[in-house]
Amino acid sequence: MPDNDKNDRRRSGPDGPSGPGIPRTRLTPWILIALVVLALVAFNQWFSTASRQSIDLSRFYQLVDEGKITPGTKVTISATQVTGTYTADDGTQKSFVATLPGSNYDPSTTLEPKLQAKGIDYTGTQPSPWFSLLASILPLVLLMGIAYYFLFRRVGGGAANPLNMGKNKVKIYDRKEMKTTFSDVAGVDEAKEELKEIVEFLKNPKKYQRLGGRIPKGVLLLGPPGCGKTLLARAVAGEANVPFFFMSGSEFVEMFVGLGAARVRELFQQAKEKAPALVFLDEIDTIGKGRSGVMGAGFGAHDEREQTLNQLLVEMDGFDSSKGVIIMAATNRPDVLDPALVRPGRFDRQVVVDPPDLRGREEILRVHARGVALDPSDDLRTIAQRTPGFTGADLENVVNEAALLAARREKNSVTMDELEEAIDRASMGLERKSRVISDREKVRVAAHEMGHALVAHFCENLDPVHRVTIVARGTAALGLTMTRPLEDRYMATEPELRDMLAFAMGGRVAEEVVFGEVSTGAQNDLEKATQIARAMVAEYGMSDKVGPLSLGRDDPNAFWQQPKISGETAQLIDQETRRLLDEAHDKAERILKERRQLLDELRDLLLVVETIDGNDIEAYATGTKSVPDPDTARREQDERAAAAAAVASKPAPAVHARPSRAPVIPPAPPLPAD
Repeated sequence: MPDNDKNDRRRSGPDGPSGPGIPRTRLTPWILIALVVLALVAFNQWFSTASRQSIDLSRFYQLVDEGKITPGTKVTISATQVTGTYTADDGTQKSFVATLPGSNYDPSTTLEPKLQAKGIDYTGTQPSPWFSLLASILPLVLLMGIAYYFLFRRVGGGAANPLNMGKNKVKIYDRKEMKTTFSDVAGVDEAKEELKEIVEFLKNPKKYQRLGGRIPKGVLLLGPPGCGKTLLARAVAGEANVPFFFMSGSEFVEMFVGLGAARVRELFQQAKEKAPALVFLDEIDTIGKGRSGVMGAGFGAHDEREQTLNQLLVEMDGFDSSKGVIIMAATNRPDVLDPALVRPGRFDRQVVVDPPDLRGREEILRVHARGVALDPSDDLRTIAQRTPGFTGADLENVVNEAALLAARREKNSVTMDELEEAIDRASMGLERKSRVISDREKVRVAAHEMGHALVAHFCENLDPVHRVTIVARGTAALGLTMTRPLEDRYMATEPELRDMLAFAMGGRVAEEVVFGEVSTGAQNDLEKATQIARAMVAEYGMSDKVGPLSLGRDDPNAFWQQPKISGETAQLIDQETRRLLDEAHDKAERILKERRQLLDELRDLLLVVETIDGNDIEAYATGTKSVPDPDTARREQDERAAAAAAVASKPAPAVHARPSRAPVIPPAPPLPAD
């Protein structure tokens, strides 16, 4: 679900053409002026002092006695020093300054009689009171200005500015700036249908008011992260061509008490002035968490957050949606919201935004592939089948990662290889080609993964094998066997679950058949198989001995739990779980022993080519294609790699994705992945 407005010009706060704003206070020019004045004062003081020779007071008396201070020379006496000129030995006139003793020294008793006796003119001077005041206050003001700038403006940010406390941080997008429409949103058809009514109301409110209907005050978007809740809100504003007010829940709560409530009041006031408009509060669970009453402070409640929530509730009570203002909010944690926030009259319409199904994922891929040069042979239907459970953000990341990989490989278009690699990176991590695996372990990994693949192929209730590889990925996977769901499934039958158990046990059984021993490589397979088998017995009622009971699961995060079942029932569950795993083990063993030669041949081939496509495995298993010799397969692989590199180096025009001609398969429940 792309966001085409990333490069739009945004305005922070109500400034600009979208509305009147509060002028921002800038103290930086005043700080610079104060620095310049202080520098000039310091320079003047230094220059006047540096141009004069500093002498002792006794030296000054000596110059007077020796007659080197001529009678025509004027001497200036201040409260702290004596300045003037004297005749040096070479006959030149030099300026001097002599410092007087402390405040107890009286020039009229000692200095003035001596100057009068020699006939030297003298005068007194007093410092300007304004200059003294400026010299004493200016450094203090300058320090306060620097502290304000760095402490509040840099560290605390604009929100912590004491002169800017009431200013809202809402982002306002004008009608001309909102370019997102419903055509940019795919995979959430039900949510779009629900929100089209909101668009119609914003365009023509009289259509609904003429029959006495009341449009909902608030619309709450619920769903996992990355499903497109914020994008849907932007699309509603773009379709209705109204201003879009965007603010996150965390921006209401700051370090100053009462700031969040003030921002709520200002936000609603601005929205009323610009009606019709759409106000969107993202991550509303930040301020909308349930209030805990008297014990709230003991369990982490925050009074400022609760004041903000109370103000929001009051504003929505007194809010008249007939004026053309709709409040929308989004959260991925609806279970923590306060009941007063979601009651009728406030956020009384809730729209669920689920992860997309198979058809939705294909539509999302086509939307994201608009600006990407796809190869004509790319099949987005296959990519959609390989990505069950992916959200719109995940699919956008897959397409972008594939484009980066194609550019890194210096290709002219994005092929299926890059798309497949991008999916593997997103779901299982990067390839660990640098991981050194001994030949003995590599043979065991190849036999293990090929055991999974053959069991999956010969189990009639499993999805077809998509790919088998022994290239390590992530932190622990030494090899992977991937299946490709042909449709989305929302439930699983007992035969399907039994085949899933056999598929999970296939790798361990292959090690037993080939090497006569097992290894620790099947630990993850056993964990998944045990979870499925225990769920079949204790939750799905698929055991005749336990019966049709759903005993539930224990919460691993609970501090204390009361036993839900008796000891005899728990023992029976363990026995039935073991029975299902033994049956799955026997089925996988029967499949692999009957095809031992095929297992060995494909294992040796996998050791050489490292990756085998699912179509080739099907051809080898059905006998329509003979298993090639490993040496021949290696030569063919090198030739294909060289040919692909030659084709990729030729310039070619960019070709965008074309509609897939694969038949539309209706959505169905997903099969849990291995």
